Amino acid sequence: MNTGTTITAGIDGSRASLDAADWAAREAERRRLPLRLVHAGAPQRVAARVPDVDVPAGCARSALDRAAIQLSYAHPALDILARRTEAPAVPALLAAAAESQTLVVGSRGHTGHPAPAGFLAGSVALAVAAAAERPVVLVREGELPEDERAFTTGDVLPGTVPYRPVVLGLDLEHPADQLVGHAFETAAVRSAPLRVVHAWTPPPDDDRAPAEPSATVASPGGAHDRETARRHALSDTLRPWRAKFPDTRVSEEVLHGHPADRLLSASTGSGLLIVGRRAGERLGRAARTVIRQVTCPVVVVPHG
Repeated sequence: MNTGTTITAGIDGSRASLDAADWAAREAERRRLPLRLVHAGAPQRVAARVPDVDVPAGCARSALDRAAIQLSYAHPALDILARRTEAPAVPALLAAAAESQTLVVGSRGHTGHPAPAGFLAGSVALAVAAAAERPVVLVREGELPEDERAFTTGDVLPGTVPYRPVVLGLDLEHPADQLVGHAFETAAVRSAPLRVVHAWTPPPDDDRAPAEPSATVASPGGAHDRETARRHALSDTLRPWRAKFPDTRVSEEVLHGHPADRLLSASTGSGLLIVGRRAGERLGRAARTVIRQVTCPVVVVPHG
């Protein structure tokens, strides 16, 4: 669904940005794309602690250079490009996103202050996620490769452990092919199950409890009829994508409650959460809540 030819990661020298860059490197390998690292603003110098590559021992390296070298050791087959710009962080990252398939940023900027668990978005990350033309992934500080995969016991090679599910939060008023297609592609490159969640709140004039799908149909126009209509709409929306990705295991859920609460609950134990943002509009309240509280990486996909 995306036409960019790179996965791009923003680098600012913080631990969060380095963890995000490592996540981006793994995503680039999965999608067989090059990785581009972007550092905005004045370069930060750090002491070299890796074997000499192209500078004398003890020479100070920039945060960008060091990140590129570390990632090249961790991912030797990956094509890594590094670019520095003196433009401010937000416009620089938005420009980089426009040229990329996906932009990946860290949960925190270079503040030196630890964030509470689950707190994702600093001002730069939130501003970029709210305005980028392409999908933006926000990766929390401390995210590890094994966090993407299911827990197993016994002697199992790390690379063979199945991926955790990908969760898609879907607004049936604006289902958008860009959003649904990105979710299916993301699950497919991982051979991961896809869990599609639509949350809604019945109008206050409904006097019945949330019904199970097999419950007796209520009076015409009641909550059960509306829920049934939503289930049918969700199935209709996903049907062509199921046909396009027949090997992807998909579950569909229509849940009662606030979307943010339901998505946060669904993301527990998942490897990735995907939400949408209408192009030209700000992040909705549910998306902002999810971004600030979710404990797995979250993808914000703009759509028309």
